Amino acid sequence: MKKTLPFLILSSIWLCAAAIDIAQAPNITQRVAPSNESVILSYHNSIKNAKKSVVNIATTSTTTVNNQLDLMFNDPFFQEFFRNSPFAKPQQRQSTSLGSGVIISNDGYIVTNSHVVNGADEIVVTLSDSDKEYKAKIIGLDPKTDLAVIKIDEKNLQTIPFANSDNLQEGDVVFALGNPFGIGSTITQGIISALNKDRMGITTYENFIQTDASINPGNSGGALIDSRGALIGINSAILSRSGDNNGIGFAIPSNMVKKIASSLVTSGKIERGYLGVRIDDLKSELKEIYTNKEGALVMGVEEKSAADTAKLKIGDLIIKINNTNIKNANELKNLISELNPEEKISLTYERSNKIYTVNVKLHKMDSDVAVSSTTDKDVIDGLTLENITNASKYNLPKNIKGVLVTDVKANSKAEKSGFRAGDIIIQIGENAVSSIDELKAALNKNKNSKKAVYLRRGNGIAVVVIQ
Repeated sequence: MKKTLPFLILSSIWLCAAAIDIAQAPNITQRVAPSNESVILSYHNSIKNAKKSVVNIATTSTTTVNNQLDLMFNDPFFQEFFRNSPFAKPQQRQSTSLGSGVIISNDGYIVTNSHVVNGADEIVVTLSDSDKEYKAKIIGLDPKTDLAVIKIDEKNLQTIPFANSDNLQEGDVVFALGNPFGIGSTITQGIISALNKDRMGITTYENFIQTDASINPGNSGGALIDSRGALIGINSAILSRSGDNNGIGFAIPSNMVKKIASSLVTSGKIERGYLGVRIDDLKSELKEIYTNKEGALVMGVEEKSAADTAKLKIGDLIIKINNTNIKNANELKNLISELNPEEKISLTYERSNKIYTVNVKLHKMDSDVAVSSTTDKDVIDGLTLENITNASKYNLPKNIKGVLVTDVKANSKAEKSGFRAGDIIIQIGENAVSSIDELKAALNKNKNSKKAVYLRRGNGIAVVVIQ
């Protein structure tokens, strides 16, 4: 009996395995190839027009680097003794970067990533089929979606048609167009790997298309298109530990791009509806408590917000906005952000296993987008000035008022007077200034007399004298 036991055990295992019903794919009967030797498979005709709509973007930025002795040199005692020392002046560094953009109107509006152009002193655009360079200006930025619109002065440009990104499916063939590594217009192929990717930590509002089409540095702001050549997304980021492409790229869906870009062109800013709730997904251990197994769980209600007015409470499960079912917290966040302030919505939620519907009037979210800036190089000789339209762009206090000095020309009267890049002009003589127009008006008073210019510099106040 001991000799036959192993055989019996093996036989039992074999019998169990034989009982599994494993599905078998049909046998391959043929492989399809081009019908004759003169025919090849190509997407050239599908994407040739889209390629003309993708531009190269080069930006130049100047940053001021304070040396370690900067705090010491802010002391008037040391300023007197080290006035002409090279160590007493912050050093300026110029950097350049490359990206891509997509033409969305034949008169020169281009959509790209916010991170490609934000903070740039100069933006130069080159078309895919030309060496001609165009100076571009920022129309508007939305860092919360990493989108921006810039404009060049040109007509009759090739635009790209927008696809409905709600109709995308995993496995669709896609192409990424852009300017990787600055080598010029390039096309890579892949598929849609996943949809509705969120919580990537890339932007505030995330609903990414994931693709394995190669997206490399310089592709940011370029087009992700389908096999027809229609825009399905704007390339935004890659997931990589080394900085190299690992086949995991993310693009902002075309429907989101269309809405944000249209608003930036129309008004230069984004105004979002605001509900005033802190939310989370419905975790598995909580699903037994609720009748609905999907939704956005209210974790907090802001006082005097729209949600507070609607008497929402912690523990409520929001399951529908108007006619749209809410699956998770990210869906609710994105949906509310797409609605306008003051818009009335129908909100359905579950509380104590009962369903309630209330009408809610959304509030306005505090805006921190940067609208197009006004710059001027002629107000004070040697200075480039900019109105402060977005304090957070320069890491400034939210309510600061004044005119920002973005550049000081070397050996100019302004430099000799003591101006520095990063100074904020807050007053001229007895006149407070909060814009370039107010600064001009203050300078025009008693034109030929010397004027004290008060500056916010770092955490202190400085004063220079001009005439």
